[in-house]
Amino acid sequence: MLFALSAVLTIASSDAAEPIIVKSPDGSVAVSFEINGDDLTYAINRGEKTIIPPSQIEVFTDAAMAVTGHQTQTHDSVWEPVYGQFRSIRDHYNELTLSLTAGRVPVELICRVFDTGVGLRFVMSEESRGRKISYQTVHRLPNVAAAHNGSRGGKIPNLKTSRRISVPLVVQRSDNVHVAILESDLYSAAGFESLRMKYSSSHRGVVASNVAVSQGAGHLTPWRVVLIGDTAGALTVNTVALNLAAPCQIDDTDWIVPGKGLWDWRIHGYHNGDFAYGIDTRSYLRLIDFCAENEIEYLTVDDFWFEHAGNGKMKVSPKVDIAKVMQYAKEHGVRIMLYYDRKKGNFGDETLFEHYAQLGASGIKYGFMGNKATFTRESINAAAENKLLINFHDGPVPMTGVQRTMPNLISREYCHGQQDARKAFTPETFLNMAMVSGLTGPLDMSNGNFGINSINAGEREKGPKERNTYISTVVSEVARNLVINTGLVTLPDAPEEYCKKTDLFDFLRDMPATWDDTRVPNSKLGEYITVARRSGQTWFIASVGDQNQRDLNIPLDFLSPGIRYQATVFSDGPDAHGVTNPEAYEITSTTVNKSDIVTVRLAVGGGNAIILRPIE
Repeated sequence: MLFALSAVLTIASSDAAEPIIVKSPDGSVAVSFEINGDDLTYAINRGEKTIIPPSQIEVFTDAAMAVTGHQTQTHDSVWEPVYGQFRSIRDHYNELTLSLTAGRVPVELICRVFDTGVGLRFVMSEESRGRKISYQTVHRLPNVAAAHNGSRGGKIPNLKTSRRISVPLVVQRSDNVHVAILESDLYSAAGFESLRMKYSSSHRGVVASNVAVSQGAGHLTPWRVVLIGDTAGALTVNTVALNLAAPCQIDDTDWIVPGKGLWDWRIHGYHNGDFAYGIDTRSYLRLIDFCAENEIEYLTVDDFWFEHAGNGKMKVSPKVDIAKVMQYAKEHGVRIMLYYDRKKGNFGDETLFEHYAQLGASGIKYGFMGNKATFTRESINAAAENKLLINFHDGPVPMTGVQRTMPNLISREYCHGQQDARKAFTPETFLNMAMVSGLTGPLDMSNGNFGINSINAGEREKGPKERNTYISTVVSEVARNLVINTGLVTLPDAPEEYCKKTDLFDFLRDMPATWDDTRVPNSKLGEYITVARRSGQTWFIASVGDQNQRDLNIPLDFLSPGIRYQATVFSDGPDAHGVTNPEAYEITSTTVNKSDIVTVRLAVGGGNAIILRPIE
């Protein structure tokens, strides 16, 4: 680990007319600060390009800002996440600390500049105690060609008329530079709720804000984050937001195990001719058997296993012997994620997590808790105290970076889950969610349906309300599970459907849930993406496309030199089509090396998946 402290420079406020500039370690990104009248402004440039022209930043509403001093330092270290896209992450930045007065109250502004982004955070003084913090940054964004935002990756028709912009905001500029606005380490910012954004014509830019009441010395705001990349895919592997998050707060993380899991919810009503799945003990035991036989680490038992909760008690469904299910799972080495939400009453959060741990659950899937940061912090902490993973659903707080700080946050549905809101879940919205919503951290999108014809025919209780509206191919379903970054890969289909295509299921069976390295060779918002992930010496590659048939070239220059690889290629069949023939696929084999370029064909709504194993 390296840590270098530069010479400290302190300046008087009378010298603040000159811009104060801090650059990234490679010198490509520069952030400058100035006092204009009573306002503090910042600007971001990358090389000769202006990313954000001078824009206002404040901590108390309309407070006059003045600079009293500043200091700089350089930090360079490496840390290892518990799970994620990389085995190790370099944390390399130059940091500027601005000493300020805001309405005569001393505060500090911390600016960290990385080669691919910037973080801005205020630190409160004791003199600020009890004052209302209104942390507001303006982001003037030139040359915007397209903009997307929010938990569903939605395209913004006109940024300048947007009165509500959901985190994150991703803009593609006319010069193809991609810029994202979001926040990090909300977990450490006590009292703050999620970032709110809107376009302001008076500020001529996007205004991002959080509010809280100052708790005095050392009280932190969240980091305001600006990511910069040449492609949308580059943003998905950008580690700035993770580096800005607080280091892991859990001393022993051995119990936090990323993995794949089966999910019962979408299987309800599936009938294989001899057996119909429902919310009952025998269905759960059957699903546990499949998990054990296929080395799938988890089963998520979703809603209606209990009928009511209140005052520290649960009325379990008479069709479910939950003690038997938990014991059977334990005997077969399968971990259970157990569902809970307050629609069936309030068990009492002070004892809920202890109760789930006593039942033998490995984690809790928490539904309908909403975008409430304080509640989310407390739930994550309570889960960790009881060694439980937690997966938030139904419009949760994005809380970017928390998987570094509290890695028991294994996933969350900050997206449209598979088959939810079918009118919005198209191949295009999957791609936008992967490249927009995914910037906030791990997603639970529950991809991986193999019985697409069955689902479109209405043979599931919880399939799409309108038949034949599910546009995807089985190979795309496989590929989507690699594209999405998550600590818990949730598989939503019936075991029988996976057994019908066991050779295709091999990809999912062999695919890990945490990675040593990740690359994104191809990407375009709403159109296509290729993601390559490495575990050990084996690479898994997945491509997903929109509703246009296309060919993608995948350069294999990320492979190790001097090694040949056996490539197993899972492709859409020659006549595959996401609407008319979704289940056609083929599997081929070839050998490749670092100098090769693989061309893959994607059907309408289709995908491609490849496993590259070194040949000894």
